[in-house]
Amino acid sequence: MTDAVVVGSGPNGLAAAVTLAQAGVRVTVLEAADRIGGGTRSGELTLPGLLHDECSAFHPTALASPFLRSLELDITWRWPPLDLAHPLDDGPPGVLSRSMDDTTASLGADGPSWRRLFQPLSTMYADLAVDILRPVLRFPRHPLSLARFGLSAVQPATLLARRFRHAQARALFGGVAAHQIHPLTGVFSASVGLALTAAGHAYGWPVAEGGSRAIADALAAVLRQHGGSISTGVTVDQYDQLRGADIVMLDLTPAAAARILGDRLPGRVARAYRRYAYGPGAFKLDLAVEGGIPWRDEECRRAGTVHLGGTLEEMVASEAAVAAGRLPDRPFVLIGQQYLADPGRSSGDLHPVWAYAHVPAGYTGNATEAILAQIERFAPGVRDRVRARSTRGPAELAAYNANYIGGDIGTGRNDPRQLLLRPRLALNPYRTGVPGVYLCSAATPPGAGVHGMCGHLAARSALATLSR
Repeated sequence: MTDAVVVGSGPNGLAAAVTLAQAGVRVTVLEAADRIGGGTRSGELTLPGLLHDECSAFHPTALASPFLRSLELDITWRWPPLDLAHPLDDGPPGVLSRSMDDTTASLGADGPSWRRLFQPLSTMYADLAVDILRPVLRFPRHPLSLARFGLSAVQPATLLARRFRHAQARALFGGVAAHQIHPLTGVFSASVGLALTAAGHAYGWPVAEGGSRAIADALAAVLRQHGGSISTGVTVDQYDQLRGADIVMLDLTPAAAARILGDRLPGRVARAYRRYAYGPGAFKLDLAVEGGIPWRDEECRRAGTVHLGGTLEEMVASEAAVAAGRLPDRPFVLIGQQYLADPGRSSGDLHPVWAYAHVPAGYTGNATEAILAQIERFAPGVRDRVRARSTRGPAELAAYNANYIGGDIGTGRNDPRQLLLRPRLALNPYRTGVPGVYLCSAATPPGAGVHGMCGHLAARSALATLSR
């Protein structure tokens, strides 16, 4: 029987393990932490009874993932009344709803332009996901859908936003594009905004009932049904620990893979792994808020996700500052109110609020007050409602998950080269050049997100090699 070892139990590691186990491979997953899940862990970070997602929170790409959709996962998905709101200092907020009609109606004069851009992409999203959630150097299965997406995705977010005349729609799109954590003036900076917005119309931005940890638990259950096993508290730091396995899957950064594989790596691969660039960091702030955040706008009180970045022009400046190594006075902040969709995360009138700000890579300061100031800007009096808080800066995030180098929760800088050709230029980006060893983390295509496609595709590559 073929044996495989998977190092790391994030969504991609578990996806690789499930794919191999379904093919009859005997799989063991090794996880350094005491809990599985990587970025999909959840816990009581502030007060007893309040459940916080520790990193990933909303999951449009999980519902779009061809691999996850192929499984009968024991996950209950929940949707908030509104998927996303983006408040402004002057005027109503931009609002994203699964309903195209509701969204376009809320955007007034920009509604028709929004529909022309996103209606075709959301309608064909299932086909589009097959091509954008895989390596670029492949012939597309749906070339017309991909071409339509690509013509817009290649643009800077600032250029694509010129389709909209008013600050509301421009800020709404810019805030979604800012999930790329890269300057919004760069080539391909529109791509993430297009993909996540279209996914929002196609599937919404749901949460997993019981926390994001439910995703890891569901994948682990499928793995065990196929005979796989998981060991936690096991750190792998040298290749000798993996000897005896026919297949090794590394849900790790290229830097970690290079350290573990050492001189076994071909020189060209070792150089590429060591050159692989990591992006800006995140500063995580979790709050216990009595009565919820007192948002000025009713739409924000109903939205699962709230983007706090001001106008598009303000976000362009703040993202540029972060990329240049400076924390802006008003950083881009993401707020998660998962309890609106999943009330079991709250305790009475105490509600868990999830937040993080974009900060420079390796930032060593404390961004708590900057985040609170951004919330207070659109929700006066919020500080009076905070009963407890928990913070994790870039160093703590890297300790929580070693793949988050410098606080980079996306496992790699999203410049044009790495967005398209991560972790290196290769027809098969999952192969390390060491026989039987594959990289399967978010440093491989299609990149960050809870979709499991990096692990699934890496495992399929390994199985294809076995069958030869």
